Amino acid sequence: MSTPTAAKSMDEIVALCKRRGFVFPASEIYGGINGFWDYGPLGVELKNNLRDAWWHDMVRCPPTGPDPGAPRLEIVGLDSAIIQNPKVWEASGHVAGFNDPMVDCRTCKSRFRADHLWVVIWSDFARLRADVEQQRPAFNVEEMAPLVELANSKEQPTDEQLQLLRQWQDIGAYTTRRAFAPYVKIVVATEKQEALEGAALTKHEARAIRDPRIIWYSPIADYEGQWGAIKCPNCGEENSFTEARQFNLMFPTSVGAVQDENSKAYLRPETAQGLFLNYKNILDTMRVKVPFGIAQIGKAFRNEVNPRNFIYRSREFEQMEMEWFCQPEEAPKWFEFWQQQRLSWWKSLGLSDDNLTIRQHDEAELSHYAQGGAGTVDIEYRFPFTHPGFAELEGIAHRTDFDLKAHQEHAKVRLEYFDQERNERYIPHVVEPAAGLTRGVLALICEAYTPDPDRPSKVFLKFHPRLAPIQAAVFPLVAKNDMPQQADNLYQQLRKKYATRFDIKQSIGKRYARMDESGTPYCFTIDGQTLADQTVTVRDRDDCSQQRIGIARVAGFLADRMGE
Repeated sequence: MSTPTAAKSMDEIVALCKRRGFVFPASEIYGGINGFWDYGPLGVELKNNLRDAWWHDMVRCPPTGPDPGAPRLEIVGLDSAIIQNPKVWEASGHVAGFNDPMVDCRTCKSRFRADHLWVVIWSDFARLRADVEQQRPAFNVEEMAPLVELANSKEQPTDEQLQLLRQWQDIGAYTTRRAFAPYVKIVVATEKQEALEGAALTKHEARAIRDPRIIWYSPIADYEGQWGAIKCPNCGEENSFTEARQFNLMFPTSVGAVQDENSKAYLRPETAQGLFLNYKNILDTMRVKVPFGIAQIGKAFRNEVNPRNFIYRSREFEQMEMEWFCQPEEAPKWFEFWQQQRLSWWKSLGLSDDNLTIRQHDEAELSHYAQGGAGTVDIEYRFPFTHPGFAELEGIAHRTDFDLKAHQEHAKVRLEYFDQERNERYIPHVVEPAAGLTRGVLALICEAYTPDPDRPSKVFLKFHPRLAPIQAAVFPLVAKNDMPQQADNLYQQLRKKYATRFDIKQSIGKRYARMDESGTPYCFTIDGQTLADQTVTVRDRDDCSQQRIGIARVAGFLADRMGE
C-alpha cells in the first residue's frame, strides 16, 4: 500500500462547503437538527453530476462483462416507493435485526453505539524499559531483554520475541495483572480507528496483529474492567456508562388518518428491498434474462445513534444500488467482477490510488444476508477524519438468494426463475454493489480540496471536469465597450449544454478566486483583443495557465475536456 498523503483539515473543508454553498446544516435558523443536511446550489449540482455519472455508467452504458463474446450486460432502472408495506421489513430481517447496541454516559448524557466504542489496551514500553534499566527487582533483566528490544521496533517480531510476548501478555511468567497495570495504557474512543490511532496503529495493522504492543482490544460491551477503569471519551468520567441496550434504526411513521398499530409503517432504511420487490415485475415486462441487474438511486433513512463526520454518517442520505441477479454457481465470478469495476469507476472520477483500498469483511462482520456466500468487501476511502486509515465508500456483497427466498416465503408468491437454456427453475443469487451517493460527494470534495498558498483564494477544488458543479465561467474583462455583450453571447451558447456561470463583478483576480473555490475547471475571458480578432483567454484551474483560442472553438474545447 502506498504511503498515506498528508491529512487535510476537515474543519477547513466544512467551512469551505458552507462558504461556497455546497452544504448547509438543515433548519440552521432554528439551531439545526442533528444528522440532517441541506445541499446548496453547488452541492446539489455536484451531487446530481455524480448521480448522473453513476446512472450513465451503470444503466445506460453498463460495462462490458468478464466473458469474451458474451452479450452486453443488461441493467434496467427503477424508482421504488420510500414507504412500503411493513411486512417487507419483517421479511428482510430489519424489524427483528436492524438494531444497534447503545450506551449512554450518565455524567454528560452522550450517547454512543456500543459496537463503535472501542477499548484498546496497549503496553507502555517506555515505562517498562525505564524500570528494567533501573533493574527493578520485580523483573528479570536478562529475560525481559527481548521485550525491551521490541519497544522501538516496528519490524516483525522474531519467534523468540513472540514466545516471550505471549507469556508476557498472559501475565503467567512475571506478575499478576494488578501488578502489571502500571505498564499498560487504556484508550477509549468512539471508533475502532480512533482508538487504535491512539495506540499509534491503524485498524488494518491491528487486524493483522503486526504490532506487538497491542495486548487486547474489543468493543466496550466485551470489556469487564480487568485492566482498570475506562473513561468516557467525551467528558473523561470513569466508569460512567450504562448497560448496552438495543436501538432500532428504522424511522417509524403512520399511514392514514388514524394512528394505531395497524397504521404503522417505516421510512425505508435501504433502497435494496424495492429492487427485490419488483424483480418479478421486471422479469414479466422487460424481456430480460439472467444474468441481469436492477438499479436504483434514492433516499434512505436511518435513525443513527450518533451521526457524525459531517455528511458521512447522517440520518437521511442517498444510495446508488444495483442488484445483479445471476446463476448461483456464477456468483463468485460476478462478485470479483463488480469489485474491480466499481473500484475502477471511482478512480475514473478522480479519486487517487493512494486514497482507495478494498477491505474484505471478517466472518463476524458479515450481514445476515451474506452468510454462506462469497463474502462482502468494502471499497474504502481515506477521509481526513480517518487519516491515515480508511472508511467505507461502497460495499459489494454476495447476498446469495436470501432476499428472494425471504419474500417468496412471506408473500407466498413464487419468485423462481425459469432458465430455458438449462431447462430448470432456480432462485438467482444476487451480487450487490451499493454506493453512498452522499458519501461519494464527500469523498469527491475531500479529494478535490487542494491548498495553494500562492493563490489569492489559498485553496482550489480540483474536481474532474465531468463532475464540477460549475463547468465553465465567462467573464468580460471590464464592463465597457462591447465586452459584456460578447461575453453574454458566449454564455448563452455554453449554458445550453454545460453548467456555466456569468460574472461581471469585481476584479478579474477575485472572479478567478471565486471560481477556484467552486472547482470551476475553465474560465473564458472576453477582453480587448477579443473585439479585434475574436479570440478569448482560457484560464486553467489546476495550473493557472492561460492560452488564447478562437471564440468559435470554445464549445469544442469544453467537449474535449469533458470526455465527450
